[in-house]
Amino acid sequence: MSAAEGPLVVGVDTSTQSTKALVVDAATGRVVASGQAPHTVSTGAGRESDPRQWWEALCEALHQCGDAAREAAAVSIGGQQHGLVTLDAHGDPVRPALLWNDVRSAPQARRLVEELGGPKAWAERTGSVPSASFTVTKWAWLTEHEPEAARAAKAVRLPHDYLTERLTGEGTTDRGDASGTGWWASGTEAYDEETLARVGLDPALLPRVVRPGEVAGTVRDGHGLPFAKGTLVAAGTGDNAAAALGLGMRPGMPVMSLGTSGTVYAVSRRRAADPTGTVAGFADARGDWLPLACTLNCTLAVDRVAALLGLDREAVEPGTDVTLLPYLDGERTPNLPHSSGLLHGLRHDTTAGQLLQAAYDGAVHSLLGALDLVLDDDADPSAPLLLIGGGARGAAWQQTVRRLSGRPVQIPEARELVALGAAAQAAGLLTGEDAAAVARRWNTAAGPVLDAVERDEATLTRITGVLSDAAPLLEPKTDSR
Repeated sequence: MSAAEGPLVVGVDTSTQSTKALVVDAATGRVVASGQAPHTVSTGAGRESDPRQWWEALCEALHQCGDAAREAAAVSIGGQQHGLVTLDAHGDPVRPALLWNDVRSAPQARRLVEELGGPKAWAERTGSVPSASFTVTKWAWLTEHEPEAARAAKAVRLPHDYLTERLTGEGTTDRGDASGTGWWASGTEAYDEETLARVGLDPALLPRVVRPGEVAGTVRDGHGLPFAKGTLVAAGTGDNAAAALGLGMRPGMPVMSLGTSGTVYAVSRRRAADPTGTVAGFADARGDWLPLACTLNCTLAVDRVAALLGLDREAVEPGTDVTLLPYLDGERTPNLPHSSGLLHGLRHDTTAGQLLQAAYDGAVHSLLGALDLVLDDDADPSAPLLLIGGGARGAAWQQTVRRLSGRPVQIPEARELVALGAAAQAAGLLTGEDAAAVARRWNTAAGPVLDAVERDEATLTRITGVLSDAAPLLEPKTDSR
């Protein structure tokens, strides 16, 4: 390892499938070491993970970083949003965490919206209309279906909070991740007592919300990680807010993230409050806002279609009128939690490659439908769309986004933007800089720009029509218990 120009920091991304750790030179942004270890997620009706796996994966990822991790002066955790982590009095999990893509709480989401004033009231109060992804709905589900587990909970955390607390011994979170719970009021930037009372959650069980730029704590003894005692720990944040930091985003920059879930978002000076529920009015990790729309089905859903067809994920073919809505895990945008995939327009001459292209089209259609709602009215419509996440490197994803958006598309060369954003947050503790300014100094958004092509309005219109006509099939009547 060559000598670093500045102090070293560690940024962590604890995502749905794995934990990644980067050791970064705070002066230059150069990644000097990295590590990664996997998690397991349950299948079937729910999506759950044992939080202790996240800790074990963090330990493994950091040990892969070697001596560089031992020299780190600060660390920050970025993590998957919304997950419900319940801990007992000893800090051990009461049960596996309910993850963001566990949609069993859809009935509770509907009831909570109705009981607390309807969608407009929720949007004004919290910035968002809660769907089954939001933590508040998962807690409501737990109290109804596993009341003993709810009563045993002495602390309630989000995934990144859990790891931060194991580092510091202090229960903390940040405004970015708290804004995705449904029990944090964006207008007052505080936990909402009425919402907590409605779901029977004692606010004493929740973590302290650390201010942007504030130290959350220091690494304590007995952690089993290659950090010195007293190493600074930043507040951390949710994965999308961390990626926004990692890109050094300024207001109006549009981002599309292609991962297990798909997201579109932008930094805004204005607090969002969309009563339709399409746009979540999240806070960012700096003091601004991060209006965001999310889909449950993105790269994994398209890869599953490719596997069913026996094709490589890049083996797409053009020239089809077939429509494939890849809602394999239910869907959040549009809000169809009980939906499944739908295929329409199949013909004798339809090829497997055309079916695969239709899956890409269906996934991107959902994201682009929300992009205009995410952006402020004064955003530049000709600005490049930053394409990030695992799918951003795929030619089929790139070309589908170009064709359906009509925008130029920029592919940042920097990888692991969530972990880089966390590293920038950690670096800010040492330098006193704003974390996004740190990332801009590191030039993390630099990358090739693909020119705009004419927008494929015919495909967008066809998919919209099928989606509208198939609504009764996509969201069948279910037991609301």
